[in-house]
Amino acid sequence: MKRKLLKVGNGWAVFLPKVLIELLDINPETDQIEMEVQNKVLTIQKSKEK
Repeated sequence: MKRKLLKVGNGWAVFLPKVLIELLDINPETDQIEMEVQNKVLTIQKSKEK
């Protein structure tokens, strides 16, 4: 799946489709995510801490 970055304020955003949010079992209203970059690869996962 390819996505474009969108300019938001002074930063950039990537909008995630609802299906990805559901596959990751993330509730966007209550859960936090963790992001990590290794070897120029971005990994996004549901945070284990609340």
